[in-house]
Parts: sequence; structure tokens; C-alpha cells
Amino acid sequence: MENGRRSKQTKTTTQKKGGIKLLIIILVVLIIVAGILLALKLLNKGQVEPTSNEQLPEISEPQVQIVDVNSKTRPYAVMINNNHAAWPQCGLQDAYLVYEIIAEGGITRMMALYKDVYPTKIGSVRSARHYFIDYAEENDAIYIHWGGSPQAYSRLNQGIDDLDGIALENVVFFRDKTLNRDYEHTGFVDLEKVKDYAESKGYTRDTNKDLLLNYSAEEIDLSTNETAKVADSLTLKYSYYHTTSYEYDAEKKVYKRAMSGKANVDLETGEQYTAKNIIVYKVQNYTLNDGENKGRQDLNNIGSGSGYYISNGYAVPITWEKTSHSGQTIYKYENGEEITVNDGNTFIQICPTDTDIEIGQNVKTESE
Repeated sequence: MENGRRSKQTKTTTQKKGGIKLLIIILVVLIIVAGILLALKLLNKGQVEPTSNEQLPEISEPQVQIVDVNSKTRPYAVMINNNHAAWPQCGLQDAYLVYEIIAEGGITRMMALYKDVYPTKIGSVRSARHYFIDYAEENDAIYIHWGGSPQAYSRLNQGIDDLDGIALENVVFFRDKTLNRDYEHTGFVDLEKVKDYAESKGYTRDTNKDLLLNYSAEEIDLSTNETAKVADSLTLKYSYYHTTSYEYDAEKKVYKRAMSGKANVDLETGEQYTAKNIIVYKVQNYTLNDGENKGRQDLNNIGSGSGYYISNGYAVPITWEKTSHSGQTIYKYENGEEITVNDGNTFIQICPTDTDIEIGQNVKTESE
């Protein structure tokens, strides 16, 4: 009897122990499964480092496209003819920066800068003017021109790196005799040949000077600036002879460029030139009394003043300051912060002081 009871107790105890073991196994399995699920969840959230065999793809930061901001290569600054009889021009869309300034006779000239790109036809190329050299120097650019004024040659002889079409025709400069225009408007330059020529002559090709402008790879929304105003058009009447204007293309987020009522198109492609950024301000100009009576101009461009930075359909007031001929012009917002421009090409419009700067829907600012 007693043996029977012990046998039953032993059996019951064994069953209990078996049940406890099974329960423990189930709990362990559940804990392991819960741990795996938690680890997968954290991994999906990026909170767990992947194993060395399962590296996640790196997310690269957006890069500026208009120029290589890390490049130390010096740019080339090419004088561009803007006599109406010399239209259309060639190669301006490849420039990352273009200056337009008044010259004699109410005509403007442009100076286009190229960095690490080498178009084989740019022009037509025009003669040097001494105040354009200021803006070549502020970019540490090699200055390219075809002839020049006495004042310009005086500056160039002070050690400015330049290439002159008068001396280098059929070397890096050439004539396009197929054009139906006056001979003086047929001169062009090949930057591929310029690059090779400069290297063969041992010209300094590196620069320690920073880029003139700060660029943002991410789109800048000027509409958030409390001083911004709508700028879907811009008109600048430089003189009785010449007007430069822009119309905003909201779909492509660029400004279409026109001059004296005509679309500013490229000689080779036929496409209208566009600008991502426009900087516009006024500088006093006056006629030189150099005894030649050719109406050559000078600029009071050492100093400071106000203007606008325009991009993506908005204009924001800015200030400018240039302390020396070779020193870089500094552009700032009215709060004193240096401006950063959108990733794209920039036209700097330096206008006479009597120019009306018309921005937006027939909105005109007062002349200074």
C-alpha cells in the first residue's frame, strides 16, 4: 500500500517537473523570438549597426554643379562684344559668371568667366577696358581680349596675366569669316587651345583666392526673407542705345535673357541664354578726358553701395563693397550677412547711376 502511494507521488512529481521544464523552454523561445523581432525593428530604424558584411549604402551630400568649389584652377575671363551688330554671341551659357558694364557710346560689354570648362568657340571677343581688369583680378582670372585702350594696356603692363588676339591670332584666337557682319566682330577664342598654350608658356594655373561667391547645393528660397519682393521680370536701361532685361521661367527656375527687346540667343545652338542668379547695382561712370575724344569711360567702383540679389522669382536688397582694384567685391544682405547664391550661373549687372531698375510687374525703383 505504502509502496503504491510512493509510486503515485513519484509519478506526480515527475509530471510536475516535466511541465515546468516545458514551460521554461516555451518562455525561453518566446524571449528569443521577442529579442529577434526587437532587433529587426531597431535595425530598420537605423539604431543598430549592421554587421561588416551588410554595410548600408552611404548617403552622399548634394554637391554644387556650376563649379568645382574645391578646384584651385584659375578661371579665364573673356571680353565679349556687345555691339548690336555683333549679335548673336557664342558660348556665354558655359560661363559660371558674367559681368555686364557700360562702355563708350552707350554700348555695354560683357566679361565671361570660365573655370574647368573649355568651350572651343567664345565671342565675339572685344578689346580690353581697364575697369574690366578690376573684375578679372578679383577672380584671379587670366584676362583674354583682342586689343585694348591705352588705359587697359597700362594696367596689363603692370603684371596682369593676359592673352591678346592681336598677338595670338591663328594661335588661340581665330576669325569666323562665314558670318555676315563687319570684320571687327568676327574674332573668337578657343579655350582648349588657350589651356594648352598657357601650359606651354608656364603660366601659373593655380590660385589661392577663394571663389567670388558662396554657392548652395540646396535651393535657396528668397521668399522667406522679410525684405524680399516678387521679381518675375527685370529691366535695366543702360543707355539710349542698350537695354538688358530678364523674364522669369517659373517651371525651369531661371531667367531668360533679352537685350534691347530681342532674345539673347547663342550663335551656335540658337538657344536663349538664361541666368540662375542676377546681382544688380549702380556705380558712377564718367567720360575720360584722355585727349582722344573716343568717349571711353571710367568707373568709381572702389567704395560701397546698395543693390539686389535676384533668384527663383524674388529680389532681396543687398549691399556691395570693393576696397581695391584687385580686391573681391563683398555682397551682403542688409543684416550684414554675406550672401549665398543658388547653384547656377550668375550675371552681375553693374549699371550707371541714372539707370532705372525695374523689378516685377512694372514696378520701378527710384533712381539714385
